[in-house]
Amino acid sequence: MAMFPLGSVLLPSVYLPLHVFEDRYQALVQDCLDGSGEFGVVLIERGSEVGGGDTRTPVGTVARIIEAARFDDGRWALGTVGTRRIRVIDWLHDAPYPRAEVEDWDEPPPAAGLSEAIIEVVPRLRRVLALRSELGDAVVSATVELSDDPVLASYQAVAVAPIGPADQYALLAAPDAAERTDRLSVMLAEEEEHLGRRLALESSNPEDAD
Repeated sequence: MAMFPLGSVLLPSVYLPLHVFEDRYQALVQDCLDGSGEFGVVLIERGSEVGGGDTRTPVGTVARIIEAARFDDGRWALGTVGTRRIRVIDWLHDAPYPRAEVEDWDEPPPAAGLSEAIIEVVPRLRRVLALRSELGDAVVSATVELSDDPVLASYQAVAVAPIGPADQYALLAAPDAAERTDRLSVMLAEEEEHLGRRLALESSNPEDAD
């Protein structure tokens, strides 16, 4: 499968816009449009998105191209959506662009109580988003709605949570949605506590606020 290493994590059911300007990725897009319309996205652990020589994670997500516009200079503007998880079996040569042997990593059937766990994590997610917004951080709206499908909702919660790529990757690579949701809940609880202290400090010392 053609692969697109990025400095961010793509999760199933989540929209990903891309601006493609490197020659090798322009070729990747054209080949994908001529074929299945899909490519794999993995997180770059170390290195840069441009030029190669990066270290890539072994778990990723298949992106399906749903919109594509090409500029006169060859650049592409893409709209893609994550469809399913994959595991990299072996990386192939990067010419003409990164490719890998991959296998689908299907999500196990939802565990009993998953829907309830999602329902419990949503208010905490919204509180964290509201706190970050109050502190002036750029985040999605605290009124965000998740899918009625609890597995997809677990991915969407990770996508909108204000956590870094490393944490998002760890949750993408969780064995199932139940563990993903439990681990996210712990992360959000820690973040809520941290943000509460930060807000209290800035409220008491407004002249010292960043």
